[in-house]
Amino acid sequence: MLAIERIESTSNSKIKLAAKLHSPKHRKAENMFVAEGVRLAEMAARSEWPVEFALISDSAVNNPRAVAIVEVLQEKGCPVYQVSDQLYGKAADTVTPQGLLLVMSLRIFTWQEMLKVNEEETVAPLIVVLDGVQDPGNAGNIIRTAEALGCSGIVCLEGTTDIFADKVVRSSMGSLFNIPVMTGVSPYELLDVCHENEVPLIATAVDDTAVRHYLADYVSPCAIIFGNEGNGVSAQLLHEVDQKVYIPMSGKAESLNVSAAVAILLYEAFRQRSIL
Repeated sequence: MLAIERIESTSNSKIKLAAKLHSPKHRKAENMFVAEGVRLAEMAARSEWPVEFALISDSAVNNPRAVAIVEVLQEKGCPVYQVSDQLYGKAADTVTPQGLLLVMSLRIFTWQEMLKVNEEETVAPLIVVLDGVQDPGNAGNIIRTAEALGCSGIVCLEGTTDIFADKVVRSSMGSLFNIPVMTGVSPYELLDVCHENEVPLIATAVDDTAVRHYLADYVSPCAIIFGNEGNGVSAQLLHEVDQKVYIPMSGKAESLNVSAAVAILLYEAFRQRSIL
């Protein structure tokens, strides 16, 4: 490992910034967020997402895996600071810290990147749209599933939970760094872009016009909308979508958890696209 500058004071600006970024208000003001833990740091270090600086605790410098990540970051020119375990705890959010924390800048994606066709595999865009999903664990799991099943990107509409919150980032298991994500998108913008680019909108819904999820065409370009845990997709969007689908169920459960519904629909899309 190359030489690392040491931070000793709780009043250090880096420590204060890392601690503040656990708050939504400060994440928004700084356009930064925290990725904490060895696995997340590994994924982030290998990605194209910008890392402002890293903190490593005295305990973590004995972890070869953490040291390897630090070396990758240093090769990229990222500042790394060593701190005591106690000082690291001031900056961290986890109950049992692993001793490696990255402060990262937000990466801004465009609709062009979101809709870009994979030229090598000629795969049409497959976009996941989150309409008011609130639970951070659900949001993180959805990001992980979308990346694993080959989606082109994720669009978070206004009112969706902050996907750069600590729990969402952790729940994504690093997939956040491998898939384009747009946040704060209005329903009007979504509708306009999809109509202009001839990307049909599919929404999960339970009404007389909905068809079983496996009857929809996911091979062609499409954007699939998943709604709020309690209220589903908004009435405004349901009125504008090209198709509605539902997941057939048995038993007495009224509905599936939204992250489970996403996994079922996206696996069907993956299956349809894989047999071509």
